[in-house]
Parts: sequence; structure tokens; C-alpha cells
Amino acid sequence: MGVGAGILGAILGIGGGMIITPVLTIMMGLDIKYAIGASIISVIATSSGSTIAYLKDDMLNLRVAMFLEIATTVGAIMGALLVGVFSSSFLYVLFGFFLLYSTYNMIRKLFDKKGESVFTGSDPIVDKFKLASTYYDKAEQKQVDYSMKNVPGGFIMMWAAGLASGLLGIGSGAFKVIAMDTIMKMPLKPSSATSNLMMGVTAAASATVYFFNGSIRPDIAAPLAIGVLAGATIGARLMQVLKPRVIRMIFIPIILYMGVQMALKGFGVNI
Repeated sequence: MGVGAGILGAILGIGGGMIITPVLTIMMGLDIKYAIGASIISVIATSSGSTIAYLKDDMLNLRVAMFLEIATTVGAIMGALLVGVFSSSFLYVLFGFFLLYSTYNMIRKLFDKKGESVFTGSDPIVDKFKLASTYYDKAEQKQVDYSMKNVPGGFIMMWAAGLASGLLGIGSGAFKVIAMDTIMKMPLKPSSATSNLMMGVTAAASATVYFFNGSIRPDIAAPLAIGVLAGATIGARLMQVLKPRVIRMIFIPIILYMGVQMALKGFGVNI
């Protein structure tokens, strides 16, 4: 299970917690408290395994990751402080419908006859912070130079992703990829790679809390982490030879499921 979650998490930039937690609780009968603790450790393992490969191959945009991590961290702290202030049901519905809207946008991109377009224009914020970068696409066998736009919109989305994590205790990898790919027009591959690094930073902070409240069982988390680390290393290699269209086809059903699940949970229905 760890290997499978690591491969999928590294390819899509979503960690793998959404696979691990349901399997541990529903299929293996583990208490949700320990499942979440093991899931947090697996996210760190996914991030560690994939980030090494992405850094080595210049797939990861380190400047974008550090810049947007500010928003995510602030949002997560605010979310933790505001637990109980907002209605969880309302928030689940809100974020659920946002994911469904993002699914629609991704499907539209999938069937766009122009294919995967890369934004190369100029933007004042991108130029000021030197966020534009380049990577070698092994699937297309060419160097891809890219820029981005609407950085404030992406920054706000990252803050909202952190807020959702703090308020609802959910992973926000899908939101991170959407913020970069859909809002900031960053190519999907570096978006996924950058999301992997950011998730590891966020999860490392959360893991401390889970460790001290006794939610992390080494007998479960350790073998899971070993499998995830191996899977993430494989996934990072696979992602670089996959076409963006294929990655998008894998990503769409996952965020569609997450969106439907969150929206229904807001209305009191669990699936």
C-alpha cells in the first residue's frame, strides 16, 4: 500500500494520505487517530523521496515553493486557531464545490485542441521575485521555459488551502496543484513537483503535534514510510516521462471524488 501511495502521490503532488487513511481505517480496521498519524508520516516520506529526484532534474521550482509556503503556513496557523468558530459543514461544502469547479477546468484543459499551453509572458511580481524557471520535459524531449501570472490569486488560494488544512484536518495537496496549474498558469509537471516539497514542509510541522499526542504508532508508520519512500522515488521518475495530458487524466477522477466527498460531507452524507 505504501509503495502504491508513494507512486501516485509523487506523480500528482497530493501526498498519498487520501489513499492511506481510508485503507487503514476501512480495510484494516485501524483507529482513525493512528491512521491520520501514519498518513502524516507518509506525506513526509513522499515529499522526501520525490523532492530529491525533482531537485536533481531541475523539475522543482524552489523559489515558488518557498514564496507560496508563507501563505500556506499562515493559513494553517489561522485555521488551527479558528477551529470551532466557523461551521465545518459550510466549509466542507465550500471547498467541495471549489474542487468540482476545478475538475471542470481541468476537463476543459484536457479537451483543449491547442494542447498544454505554456505561459511565457511577463508579470511584475514574477519578475521581481525571479519566479520564472525552466525544466527538461523527458516525455516531449525538449527544454520548456515557463513563466506564470496571477501570483496574488495563487497566494490567496495557498492561504485558503492552509486554512482548510487547519480547520478541517485535511490534506491540501490537490489545492496546491490547482493554485499553481489553474490559477497561476504554471505547467502541470513543475506544479506537481513543487507541491510535493511544500506538502513535506507543512506535514513536518503537523507531525510534531501528532507525535506528542500519541497518534503516531511506529509499528504502523515505519513500514508504511519505507514503502512510501520507495514508491515516491519510482513515482518521481515515472512522472517525468509521462505526458501532462496523462497526468491530468489521472488527477481529474481523484479531485472529482474529493470534491463530491467533501460537498456531501458538508450535507451530512459520508461516502
